[in-house]
Amino acid sequence: MTLATQPQQRGIQMTESALAQVKLLREKQGQDLCLRVGVRQGGCSGMSYTMDFIDASAIGEKDEVYDYDGFRVVCDPKSLLYIYGMVLDYSDALIGGGFQFSNPNATQSCGCGKSFSA
Repeated sequence: MTLATQPQQRGIQMTESALAQVKLLREKQGQDLCLRVGVRQGGCSGMSYTMDFIDASAIGEKDEVYDYDGFRVVCDPKSLLYIYGMVLDYSDALIGGGFQFSNPNATQSCGCGKSFSA
């Protein structure tokens, strides 16, 4: 797991493979979009991760924005309390592939890795 270059400390870290994958997915959308990462109530462990592309006009005044060589990752302050320091990784393995969340604030995670409790 190689982290993308880091000119500043970021609350949400991305590996090079995760950054490459989200850029590829954004290209398929055909627009210059940002990635919003957050949490919501639900999932087998109490909270689940959310990821979605948003237009830059949807970035809120209080949102944290992290720049990865022109690609912006956005997170609302409430979610950031639960995921600050999280590393987003991506694997194309046949079993267990996809996006993986490595959250230092999680006290418990489910088997699928998509939900946690803090």
